[in-house]
Amino acid sequence: MSTTAQQRTGRLLTGAALALAVLATACSSGSGAEDSNGREDTAASASEAEADGTDSAQSSSSPGHDDPEVIASGLEAPWSVVFVGDTPLVSERDSGRLLEISSYGDAREVARLDEVAATGEAGLHGLAVRDDELYAFYAAGDENRIERFDLLGEAGSLSLGEPETVLDGLPTGSFHNGGRLAFGPDGMLYATLGDTGDRDSAQDRQALSGKILRMSPDGEVPEDNPFDDSLVFSMGHRNPQGIAWDEQGTMYASEFGQDTWDELNVIEAGGNYGWPEVEGGAGEDGAGEGGSDDFTDPVQQWPPSEASPSGMAVTDQSIVIAGLRGQRLHEVPLDDLSTSTQLWAGEHGRLRDVAQAPDGSLVVATNNTEGRGEPGPDDDRLLRFVP
Repeated sequence: MSTTAQQRTGRLLTGAALALAVLATACSSGSGAEDSNGREDTAASASEAEADGTDSAQSSSSPGHDDPEVIASGLEAPWSVVFVGDTPLVSERDSGRLLEISSYGDAREVARLDEVAATGEAGLHGLAVRDDELYAFYAAGDENRIERFDLLGEAGSLSLGEPETVLDGLPTGSFHNGGRLAFGPDGMLYATLGDTGDRDSAQDRQALSGKILRMSPDGEVPEDNPFDDSLVFSMGHRNPQGIAWDEQGTMYASEFGQDTWDELNVIEAGGNYGWPEVEGGAGEDGAGEGGSDDFTDPVQQWPPSEASPSGMAVTDQSIVIAGLRGQRLHEVPLDDLSTSTQLWAGEHGRLRDVAQAPDGSLVVATNNTEGRGEPGPDDDRLLRFVP
């Protein structure tokens, strides 16, 4: 493999002095869209909690979306949030660092992936956890790759074993790398890969760019994939950066459009979602030319100025999608995929990922330090609320 080693230094993190409830419980027990755009100590002490008749876990257990908890600050371009037990792990795109967040908001470096090649939108992207293994998607040299590592140690002293390549040789580019990883309810590993700047590749079944890929945990092609001997699960994608499933096993993906429409799609095996022939729904006014019955329309779409959607999570009632240029969350009810409610519009800046914690709360990563935002003194941050 051709790789480019890079040693980057990151600034020290100052964690928030706030307890994440689930952690406290565990201790006691082209152009357009995104591509062209562009410590707060409020936790009650144990003595204060006793004074008002509550315990510290209960006192911080129910922050609403209108007043989220800050559970970490001082992060640098965070990209993905996953959980090892109750402990959040965060990837930083440009530094190549993997961080664990303590129940007090302190960020500790678990590892730095020195081979990460951070150029433009490329770098360390998605994370996924399976049993005692961590999977990571990142750019290295002239390729994107997926590697896995044994997770060693306990919370507060986690480390990684030696890397094992799951899949390498994926196309890379300064833009449209996709990069999200997730294990589906079928136990298979899914990865999103944008068109990496080669628009036409999204409609080329032999190319892996512009696709959502499905593979075994070892990187092999499952026998029941829709195309013979191919990792391709769906095609016609410009830059999908969010994937998640509901309790019935329905798969959803968020996708950056170019100039007109960003998308929320229901993903089906073998589906073609139209890019670059179609942007948004083929029958919608302004969605572009080339509409065809061969393409699957999104279930909802937004102008890029209101969305530029990245990571997403599915609760028992809704889909929650982080918006970068839109600087808001879109909450889409599962019983009506054509509607949505906007949360946090302009309040916390750019939002990169949403992850559901084991206690059901949602953790959102802001993304104001990656070059396109206007970072505040504590950015970037992890924010937690109960949906």
